[in-house]
Order: sequence, then structure tokens, then C-alpha cells
Amino acid sequence: MKIIENAVGRLIPEEIDGRKLKPFGGANSDEGGGRKIGPPIRAASQYQDKLLTSLDEAINACDIKDGMTISFHHHLRNGDRLVNLVMDKLAQRGLKDLVPAPSALFPCHEPLVRHIESGVIHHIEGSMNGPVGKACSLGKMRGTAILRSHGGRYRAIQDGDLPIDVAFIAAPCSDRHGNANGVNGPSACGPLGFALADSLYADRVVVVTDHLVPFPCFPWSIEGGNIDYVVEIDSLGDPAQIVSGTTRITRSPTRLLIAQYAARFVEDSGLLDEPDFSFQAGAGGVSLAFIKYLAEIMGRKGVTAAFARGGSTEVLVNLLNEGRVKYILDGQAFDLTGVRSLRDNPFHIETNPFVSYNYHTKGCFASLVKVSVLGGTEIDLDFNVNVNTHSDGWLLHGIGGFTDAADAQLTMITVPLIRGRLPIVVDEVTTVTAPGEMIDVIVTERGIAINPRREDLLDRLKGSTLPIMPIEKLKKIAHDMTGTPAKPTFGDRIVALIEFRDGTVIDVVKELHEDF
Repeated sequence: MKIIENAVGRLIPEEIDGRKLKPFGGANSDEGGGRKIGPPIRAASQYQDKLLTSLDEAINACDIKDGMTISFHHHLRNGDRLVNLVMDKLAQRGLKDLVPAPSALFPCHEPLVRHIESGVIHHIEGSMNGPVGKACSLGKMRGTAILRSHGGRYRAIQDGDLPIDVAFIAAPCSDRHGNANGVNGPSACGPLGFALADSLYADRVVVVTDHLVPFPCFPWSIEGGNIDYVVEIDSLGDPAQIVSGTTRITRSPTRLLIAQYAARFVEDSGLLDEPDFSFQAGAGGVSLAFIKYLAEIMGRKGVTAAFARGGSTEVLVNLLNEGRVKYILDGQAFDLTGVRSLRDNPFHIETNPFVSYNYHTKGCFASLVKVSVLGGTEIDLDFNVNVNTHSDGWLLHGIGGFTDAADAQLTMITVPLIRGRLPIVVDEVTTVTAPGEMIDVIVTERGIAINPRREDLLDRLKGSTLPIMPIEKLKKIAHDMTGTPAKPTFGDRIVALIEFRDGTVIDVVKELHEDF
């Protein structure tokens, strides 16, 4: 097997599982080219009545065979029931070597592990959180998993790198023609944008709903003209888990300090004083605290954000209602307040990975965001960030929108300097998810490091009272407290590829032994 060193110094095989790989060449090395693919166009006469009586009838109609790729979206999050339901039915039919292609998996999808072990699932092309990721680390998949960002997944489907045979779209509200949205019904989850590419490019598309309404279902996130079949079932999942529980601002003094430092950094950088200020932060406790502190500064300075990029939360919705932000551009809802706001407020706008994160468009809006606040499991001295594996080597997280959102004009990583007695700043990350050239600032409770590439930020922050220091000093502080942790020992087999947003491979994940 020929091995190639990519632009971040990681060794990538030239080929794996019969697939030619392209090594990562740099965050902006891709020059486009190629064309979008398209699904087959069938006779219109077969779509006079799309409503089928059961999932089994839909599976029959789609003629699913061994080795096919079956896709799902993850807007129902840890409350999803559909993925397990469909995969169980396919397993009962004796099908083998299937390739699930979810936009993400959650702990609720642990039942997939038995299908991996039995050979029903060959490998997964999609983000894996928790038990399924651990099974991948243990080498239980026969094939090599591929992890992509949200924008990278849309690009892969659109470009033909990820051909989908059958897409099952969980729709909280649908009509019998297949028009669907996520803001109405007992399983309302907010946006459905992660399923858009599936609806446009899969060979066959099945909308599955637990809230069938008369035509037309409106607003429609998914358009009936792209749908083959509609199935009504009793329940798509557990509404209490769809929004991943209650999102709360952290109470940890350490994490509150990190959030304060991050908000003050934005103020001291002068970005708040620039026209069209905008920001993005997640639903974690530090991110919510950052939004709170940033809002206080914005109020004091009389600043109104042109827009805030969601995942939507109650904290973000409150800013919209108070007039502190003009619009929320929302890719997914993290709580019920976000779901209701998307349904009721015209200034709360549903987006999808095509307009927000897809690198192969005529311009997505990720680079229009002034400030993006993200997390990570490890950062190294070259500012490379790991969000997929832990320091012990276990593959436990997907990419999400990380490498897409890192295209902001200021990308900040907010992390505690030590987590679980392990240093977060290390010589070399276990896995490179995002290259250091995209990361501008690391914010910890012990200090802040600015990427030397950003000489403009270093100039802007001269005179700031924030504890700004070289990243090497942050690493020394951490390692003086923890010592240098042992590195995990990997086997030779590659179990997963970490794909950058442009389709190149930025790193690989190797097999771990269960007794590690």
C-alpha cells in the first residue's frame, strides 16, 4: 500500500477498500471542478399516490439489496427511533453489507452495534457518537468508516462521492405527496436541512412521518417533488430526547471564566465595532455563557448583530426577541424554544448545509460569520484541533459543523486547559480534524493563545489586559500540572478516514484494543 504525507504531516494511504484517496492539501487548496450528480427520473404516473401502508411496503418498493447505501438525518438527535427501526427490519430480511450514511448517530443508536457485529452493516459513512464510534475503534466494521462534516457530507452527496440508494427521512409533519417540515407535530425538531441533500440526490426517497396532514403541508423544508413514497408510523421517537435535554449555561467558575475571556477577546479585537457583526456558538454550557457575556457587551456598546448562526437555543432566541440580533440563521434546534421560534418568528430562518456549509457551491455563508466559537478534545502546538478522538485514542465524536464553521473570520476554540486530569494542549493531537491554519485563537481559563499567523489579531490585542501568551506557555502550564500523558498504542489497521470538507483525507483513525 502506497502511503502519502499530506499537508498537515499525516500519512494517508493512496487507496483503501478499492477507493482512491486524495490527501489533504491545505484548507483552501481545492479549486472546484466537476458537476453535480442527479437521481434517476421515473415515470410521473407511478407517483399518483405515494402513501404506503407500512415501512415494510416501502422497503419492498425500494427493492433494497445487499451492499446498498441507506441514509438518515439526525435532527431527532438522541430521541430518534427511525434509524434503529429501519435497520432492524433490513436485518430481519437477511440483508448484509449495508452502508448506513447518517448525518450523525447518537447513544440511542447503540443497537446498530449488533448489526455491525453480525455483518448486516459493512461500514458507516457518517458521524458516530458514543457506542457506535467505540465499536469502530475496536475494528468491528468490515469496511473503513468515513467521517465528514455537515458541509462535507452535503458536498459528497452532491458530487457523487457518496451515492445513496435509499434515503429514509424522518419528518415530524408531512402530507401524502411528501412535502414535509420539522416545526409541527408531536415530534417537532426544528429544521430538516440535514436531509435536503438526501432528498435531492438519493435514487429513492421515503418520507416517514407520525403527523400526516392534508395537502399541502406548509412550510415545506422537504419538497414532495423529490419524494418517492410516504409512510405514516405511530412515533418517530422520544420528544423529550429530540432536543437533547435542557441546555443550560455552565455554573463552573472555570468555564465561566473561559466564556468571559472569549467575549472580552471579541470586544478587544474591535470586531464588535465593525459593520455586519455576526457570531456563531454552540449549545454547550461554555458557548451559552459566551453568548450571555457577549450580549451584555453588545448592550453596553449599543451593538446589534446582523445575524447569529444557529443551532438555536433559548439563549439565542431571547437575543432575537430582544432585538439584539436581527436574524437567526438556523441549521438545527437544540431546545423546544428554538423549535417554536423557528415556527412562529419570520426573522428566525431555516438554513441547510448547501447555503451554509457546502464548499462546492458558488459561495456558502460560513465565511461571512465574523466570530465562531467552537470546542475540541485536543489542540497542538501547530493549532491543529481534534474533535473526533480522545487522548486515549477512542473514536467517540463526529465532526458536526466544526471544519465548516471554522471558516469564520475569527475562529476561537474555548476549552479548559485540563480535562479529566489530561492536558488539552499537546505537542501533537491524536487525530487532526481541522488544520491549524483555520484556527485563530485558543481560549482557556489559564490564558489565551493567538495563532502567530494572525499578526493582525496580535496587533489588535496590544494593550489588552487579557492573559495572552504563546501556545507553548499554555502547554507548559498544563503539563506542569498533569505530567506528560502516555500516548495510546494503535494497531496497523485503519478503521476510519477523517475527510476534510473538500473530499480530501486529513487523517486516519487506527484500531484500538479493547483492553487499552
